[in-house]
Amino acid sequence: MSTTLTLQPGAVTLAQWRAIHDGARVRLDPASAAAVLRSAQTVADIVAKGAPVYGINTGFGKLASVRIEREDLETLQRNIVLSHAAGVGEPMPAAVVRLMMALKLTSLAQGASGIRPQTLALLEAFLQHDIVPVIPCQGSVGASGDLAPLSHLASVMIGVGEAFVGGERLPAADALARLGLAPLVLGAKEGLALLNGTQYSTAYALSGLFAITTVFHAALVTGALSVEAAKGSDTPFDPRIHSIRGQRGQIATAATLRTLMQGSAIRESHRDNDVRVQDPYCLRCQPQVMGAAFDVMRQAATTLAIEANGVSDNPLVFTDTNEALSGGNFHAEPVAFAADMLAMAICEIGSISERRTAMLVDPALSGLPAFLTPKPGLNSGFMIPQVTAAALVSENKQRAYPASVDSIPTSANQEDHVSMAAHGARRLLAMAENAANVVGIELLAAAQGCDFHAPLRSSDALEAVRACLRAQVPTLQDDRYFHPDMVAATTLVRSGALAQGLAGVLPQVEPLA
Repeated sequence: MSTTLTLQPGAVTLAQWRAIHDGARVRLDPASAAAVLRSAQTVADIVAKGAPVYGINTGFGKLASVRIEREDLETLQRNIVLSHAAGVGEPMPAAVVRLMMALKLTSLAQGASGIRPQTLALLEAFLQHDIVPVIPCQGSVGASGDLAPLSHLASVMIGVGEAFVGGERLPAADALARLGLAPLVLGAKEGLALLNGTQYSTAYALSGLFAITTVFHAALVTGALSVEAAKGSDTPFDPRIHSIRGQRGQIATAATLRTLMQGSAIRESHRDNDVRVQDPYCLRCQPQVMGAAFDVMRQAATTLAIEANGVSDNPLVFTDTNEALSGGNFHAEPVAFAADMLAMAICEIGSISERRTAMLVDPALSGLPAFLTPKPGLNSGFMIPQVTAAALVSENKQRAYPASVDSIPTSANQEDHVSMAAHGARRLLAMAENAANVVGIELLAAAQGCDFHAPLRSSDALEAVRACLRAQVPTLQDDRYFHPDMVAATTLVRSGALAQGLAGVLPQVEPLA
């Protein structure tokens, strides 16, 4: 993306965070410079006074009682960065790294961290020139901040470690030199300000939220298409049913399903004299299940929007009283809870989607040919794609166990309760990918089911979805190598293509007012 966003620290929207995640360049609002200067001056004043203040002229964690002399303060900050760069695992995805850097940038720019303007400017330059530090994805427990991953970011800023520039992996010093940037010599408190905070956990949680929202929208579309394939009823989506309960997400998703099916000839073909009284829960209870997921997603979005605009390092500098106060904003419990909620939501989105596919392949339930093939027996049709969907749903069930209920003491019991937000958030991308595959399989199955109802057509909205799929995947007549069909369908789910043209129909996940 070539867009450049001007960010106002403390007032960045979810839409802006998503644009940064997707590649937009950023610049700080110049109005933030005054607060940054005041904060840096406060740290300088504290150093000049010489009284011990945690994080400025003391050791860290369990070593907080160790006094550090003024001539060693630069070494202290460099040492904390190098010693804490202890992550392991595969590099973080570039999109999540960009988001993490932007979160850190706007946090530091609020003037409560004691960072100098030149330090902030280098971080801003990383985002403007697409320098992506190589950051191992494992090693944070979500308190005292995301220390290891943020230390790998800070290491590149001082010329140590590695970074991607234009997709090429380079030593950090070479990456900086290529763009004419000099490594930093960190001032008092700056190393700690860079590596302390919840930006890693929050970036992953936001990335998960964005991916889950895309899958959620696709699952509403495929859910409506499955109702059509099974010649199910739209009566369960009647607004009177949902208004009398009052759950906001349920009301919104029922309205979406009604609109998606509006004008369907398939629906009209069995409105009268249908011997069936009720549809299975996977069709009938979509508003209740998907609506509950939607409400949980909105609550998580609210928490993450607040966290993304907050300041979470330690100690915090208050320029009005020239104080640095030590607290616990680095504890990522709010992010851990939000990530757990999102994990449960995406687990259920995939679970009910798989149940719809299972219903469609069962002739006793769907009234369609067994396994959605015109020649069952000779052909297996959708038999094993449903098994794959079941396997992915079970994987997500295992991953959905709450991370926030776990804790393990660190730093010689100084940090004796931690949030586990980091891996709680990191798992969301894999869970969203699993669910995208499940919904992609449902898309194939539902479209195949509707093919058996020809020449009857569904609504204009759902016929457009079928046409989008059929442009890449033809109707299954006889068994063929199935994997490419699944890849194509999942790509449509993951890309957001199923939601195109439905902006006014699909409910949007926005923070609660």
